[in-house]
Amino acid sequence: MGFIKTTEQSSNYNNLEKMEVDSLLKNINNEDKTVPLAIEKVIPSIEVLVLEVLKRMRKGGRLFYIGAGTSGRLGVVDASECPPTFGVSHEMVVGIIAGGDIAIRTAVEFAEDSTTQCWKDLKEYNINSNDSVIGIAASGTTPYVISGLEKCNKNNILTGCITCNAESPLSKTAQFPIEIIVGPEFVTGSSRMKAGTAQKLVLNMISTSLMIQLGKVKGNKMVDMQLSNNKLVDRGTKMIMEELNIEKKEAAKLLETYKSVRNAINHFKK
Repeated sequence: MGFIKTTEQSSNYNNLEKMEVDSLLKNINNEDKTVPLAIEKVIPSIEVLVLEVLKRMRKGGRLFYIGAGTSGRLGVVDASECPPTFGVSHEMVVGIIAGGDIAIRTAVEFAEDSTTQCWKDLKEYNINSNDSVIGIAASGTTPYVISGLEKCNKNNILTGCITCNAESPLSKTAQFPIEIIVGPEFVTGSSRMKAGTAQKLVLNMISTSLMIQLGKVKGNKMVDMQLSNNKLVDRGTKMIMEELNIEKKEAAKLLETYKSVRNAINHFKK
């Protein structure tokens, strides 16, 4: 099968403006239900990429996400959530969006069409062969992302991708492609919908499984999370109470003293 942009094929629905709100919501939800099933089919591809990235991260390598528009924003979101969730540095997982950080909130015209800027953006981080780069593009045709992966390949940097079209130029560029075929969007061509949902779910799977394998979770708990607000301090206190079978006051004192759930538990058990 040749390259077909299924993400841009005509919606399975028509006359959307004539639908009642109830029908709109139910139909959108019915389409969304297909996304996890599409992801299930490509779990082997996700596993291969995660294992390859893991090898490099265990040696001190970093993970970069590159993308434009919605895809770029999703990469930035996933990367930015790793430090508070798992207590890692902001340099360990990095999200780069075409057009720079201003593009997170405001579209930057033609940023995704550059065939040179992505590599320049990556070099700002002194990227090297210990690192891994995952390109994110629903269509699989974004020049910014493709050109970035091409330069990575030439520099012996591991490359993967997340796209929602089969046999796209991006898939053919990445060493370890992930193709989640979600089909036509409810609103024709609006890849922020099913395609965006699919990308977000896969990013969740990649970063979470990596962090667990790197020892950032104990049992099922975020023992290295940053205690950046009262809610998380309370959650950390409850983790310590449950793990050590102690009262809240003592758990809170341990957390205040040792500044993290993991350190509190380890020092108590010594």
